Amino acid sequence: MGLLTLLSAVLTIPVLVMAWAPLPERELAYGSASLALATIVQVVIAGPFYPKAIKALVFSKVIEMDLLIVLSTSAAYIFSVVSYGYMVAGRPLSTGEFFETSTLLVTLIMVGRWVASLARQKAAESISIRALQANTAVLVGHDKTEQEIDARMLQYGDIFKVAPDSRIPTDGTVISGASEIDESMLTGESKPVEKQVGSPVIAGSINGMGMLTVRLTRLPGDNTITTIACMVDEAKLSKPKIQDIADKVASYFVPVVVALTIITFVIWVAIGIAVRNQSGSEAVIEAITYAITVLIVSCPCAIGLAVPMVIVVASGVAASRGVIFKSAESIEIAYKTTDVVFDKTGTLTEGKLAVVEEAYLGDDTAQIQSLLLGLVTGIKHPVSVAVATHLIGQGVAAEVVRDAKAVAGKGVEGNYKDEFLRAGNSRWLHTSSMTAVQSMLVKGLTAFCFTIDKKLVAVLGLQDTLRPDALNTISQLQRRGLNVHILSGDDDGAVQNIATELNIPTDTVRSRCSPGDKAAYIKDLLAAKSESSKKARKPVVMFVGDGTNDAVALAQATIGVHVSSGTDIAQSAADVVLVRSDLACVLTLINVSRKAMHRVAFNFGWSFVYNLFAVLLGAGAFVNARIPPEYAGLGELVSVLPVIAAAVLLRWAKI
Repeated sequence: MGLLTLLSAVLTIPVLVMAWAPLPERELAYGSASLALATIVQVVIAGPFYPKAIKALVFSKVIEMDLLIVLSTSAAYIFSVVSYGYMVAGRPLSTGEFFETSTLLVTLIMVGRWVASLARQKAAESISIRALQANTAVLVGHDKTEQEIDARMLQYGDIFKVAPDSRIPTDGTVISGASEIDESMLTGESKPVEKQVGSPVIAGSINGMGMLTVRLTRLPGDNTITTIACMVDEAKLSKPKIQDIADKVASYFVPVVVALTIITFVIWVAIGIAVRNQSGSEAVIEAITYAITVLIVSCPCAIGLAVPMVIVVASGVAASRGVIFKSAESIEIAYKTTDVVFDKTGTLTEGKLAVVEEAYLGDDTAQIQSLLLGLVTGIKHPVSVAVATHLIGQGVAAEVVRDAKAVAGKGVEGNYKDEFLRAGNSRWLHTSSMTAVQSMLVKGLTAFCFTIDKKLVAVLGLQDTLRPDALNTISQLQRRGLNVHILSGDDDGAVQNIATELNIPTDTVRSRCSPGDKAAYIKDLLAAKSESSKKARKPVVMFVGDGTNDAVALAQATIGVHVSSGTDIAQSAADVVLVRSDLACVLTLINVSRKAMHRVAFNFGWSFVYNLFAVLLGAGAFVNARIPPEYAGLGELVSVLPVIAAAVLLRWAKI
């Protein structure tokens, strides 16, 4: 497109010079040269528009913008050819020929499309996550030899070395060394993250001063970079509902403009004959200039760009701040959120539970601990991980438990020899009324009970810490008039303690929730009318969770937000993923949506205002002011540039 645009400009400039420059009068020579150049522009540059417009009209029964371009450029070109013929015959028309109009129009259309394409490309490049992928990796062989290879050749089980100040080629786990990693290009968090043996590392992040040896966990084609890039691409390519409005307006635009062109022509013919006492030919010629101008100045390009340009830039702005929109529809509706529902563990809290109290009710404490460790080992739920870490820290050796599996919202169960083991919350195990359990619940601890053949043998009390940014985030949401809720499967005391710290009303707090209970609560919210504004409106419910047992709630909510740990992004079916474990990203999410939709509204408004006044000026509605046909082509840039600017400036907006 760039070369065609340049060629069109090169051919158009001489035509403009011959039309507008104060040159010696050689009308026939200049007219002949302009005809030749304009014909090349019309055939070579504008030629591809013709088959597209005709195919869309004949086969798809769709009137596209290309048809308007074909009509306007053809009308200007044909009129100029006819005018040139009259001049050659020695009977020049009063209007003269204006080849500069058709050539300039084609050139400006090409420039407008090239600028729009370039703007979208630059916006996409600015958020090109794939550019963070390292091209090479230092592979460590079984004999400890090192070899630099193409990163795409890495396989499962490979071990690679990461030198200081180099980019990590793919996701993995540190097996030796320690360092600080800069993950800001992926998460937006500027503070380096400490990594040591056992820590996960993310592809694309930059190693600090230490040397790391890493075992690959995800291939370069399936790592965090690729996953995020695919999500961003999906959001950019998806079409929000508001785009349907733009498409519908654009579909009616061309027929309306054609109708206005005909009306303009008829009116000016009538005015010329009845009011100005012109001859029929003079009136027709003048009316044609007005009609051509109306065709040329009308521009649906701005309407077509109003939404997609903003979506592309907004997706990039959000991604640079650690928020990944997986669909354009999420950008469209997030700012309308009326209720924000938070999971507790791992979302409002750090998710780093610690066992602070324990009670064993059986005779053989060591055996109970071994069985419990065997049961929870390998279970990814934060409570199970905390219990396993605690027991391992005490030097407990795990027994082999068969068929161990997690029961969503309840706990874990498995078999040891002929004994049936269960560990989880007290409601599931029907132990809430027991003294050992009550003593922990009244302290606001999370009670984790362990039973063997339905007999309670151990109770562990766990405690979590509130995220440092939780209070500020909740306060800001409440100041904006949003209703904040907590849904948790944890015990009453633990949940109420968190709610009290965050100043969340007790009537919007629910504890002891199963995944089904969470989904039902959200369904009830969606069915109710929002009272957060004077005018009742349909609720928009955002659920924010860490993904553990939250799949049903994420799906039920209007917008499901997954708080990611960085490498588990692909595991979420949420609408939005927070790459950075920072609750302030919820505010960023809403702010980006609001800023984006404000710009979409501006673009629609500008498109309407421009076309209204352009058509009125082109049609001669203002008697003493009109747009001459030779300058009408400038409307393409005048209409499109503000739309592009509004979208691109979103990158520097305060969010």
